[in-house]
Amino acid sequence: MVEKVKLALVSSSPRRREILQMAGFNFRVVKVSVEEELHPSSYKTATLNAEKKVLAAKEQLLPGEVALAADTIVVLGDEILGKPKNSQEARLYLKRLSGRWHKVITGFSLLINGRVVTDYEESLVKFKRLTPSEIEWYISTGEPLDKAGAYGIQGKGALFIERIDGDFFTVMGLPVSRIYDILTVELE
Repeated sequence: MVEKVKLALVSSSPRRREILQMAGFNFRVVKVSVEEELHPSSYKTATLNAEKKVLAAKEQLLPGEVALAADTIVVLGDEILGKPKNSQEARLYLKRLSGRWHKVITGFSLLINGRVVTDYEESLVKFKRLTPSEIEWYISTGEPLDKAGAYGIQGKGALFIERIDGDFFTVMGLPVSRIYDILTVELE
């Protein structure tokens, strides 16, 4: 089924491209520029931003193409930890995540035959307790600076993950199994 879907990925994330390639999807990347919003609800933040992206791509779609956009956020307590602005903010995020559980929410939106389907998946992640030298080393790699919550589970940040309760791919940025299920139902 995946090879039959003409997919337009509305994302510049190399991780999302990697997930779709691994799953066997045929897709092309569509670039849009939207202003992401913070909403009081972390779930609304992720889903509304994904929906804004997918709707912004509407005019770029080819006939029969399905647009897919996603937004991944890291939530510690009630606070959304976005992409750190600099090394100091990355250091603060990593210190706060150290030894604690947090949520990773990936909102996604599909534009299928003119209809928008939006949902989210959530996983819980527990960081091991980090030493100051581990935090400094990780920041020195540059990896934390372009990742929500200041870490990437698919990179060097994997060294710090003690446990996951939920879908790994949700944490990586695209709950591909859930998206596949929706496409299967919607495109039958």
